[in-house]
Amino acid sequence: MRTLGASPGKPRRWMHATLLLLASTFFLGAGDDARFQALGHKLMCVCGCSQILLECNHVGCSYSERMRAELAETVDKGGNDDLMLQVFVQKYGPTVVAAPTTTGFNIVAWIMPFAVLLAGLGLVVWVVRTWKNRPAPAMAMGVLPAQGADLEKFREQARSETEL
Repeated sequence: MRTLGASPGKPRRWMHATLLLLASTFFLGAGDDARFQALGHKLMCVCGCSQILLECNHVGCSYSERMRAELAETVDKGGNDDLMLQVFVQKYGPTVVAAPTTTGFNIVAWIMPFAVLLAGLGLVVWVVRTWKNRPAPAMAMGVLPAQGADLEKFREQARSETEL
């Protein structure tokens, strides 16, 4: 007869539960580092070096260390990533965000490079077609330049008349 607490799989379950508990405790803060890296690469250092916050290597930079500490503190507190970015925008201005948002007037920053590229390509195509389809130049008094067989005939005549 079996007793109520002595099943053969019970030590195995306890071992799995213990391993799961240890693993979850060990990896508890692992997501914060990835989140810190992701948010740090979305922000710019405001010292004037024009570098991403986590990549600022400006010697004597008074902003990057302070901003990194603020970012680590806000990541530790938790919350929404967009809200954290808005806190930095309110504190340091809109230039702290590395890429413009896709709302409002900022959408122009995303559209304009492609629009200018397409307009430039269109202009190049138009200029090439215009040059290609332009009429042949006319000589004085409406005489057209010789082409093909007539041109060869005139060249032979010039060679024969200029031989010494």
